[in-house]
Amino acid sequence: MSVATAVLVGESQASRVLTEAVSKIAACWKLSNEQLGAILGLSAASVSRLRSGTFELDRTNKAFELGQYLVRLFRSLDALMGSDDQASMSWLRTVNLDLDGRPIDLIRSVKGLGEVTNYVDDFRARV
Repeated sequence: MSVATAVLVGESQASRVLTEAVSKIAACWKLSNEQLGAILGLSAASVSRLRSGTFELDRTNKAFELGQYLVRLFRSLDALMGSDDQASMSWLRTVNLDLDGRPIDLIRSVKGLGEVTNYVDDFRARV
């Protein structure tokens, strides 16, 4: 196998793995197609195809990068909440005075997703 082929196989696998992770996070947090689409910058129809397995995040698109941030947020929040999905969902849907809004609403923008992710990472560092 050539190096170029190996890179393509690796990229395809990365796309599949990230797509599956994002889909599982959306299911765990009970995100609608519209909500996940807003987070990733995709249409609700594309998210529907993503969830059904007929669409994968492409490493060359912004949605892939935003998906990586979503996974980072999920992992950090999961660690902070002791793997309690209900506590994570409650935190996401409750107004946070430090962030000046509900994290679930804030992560709908690129800026908000970065700020919420950094906030959770910073909070974890203090624990």
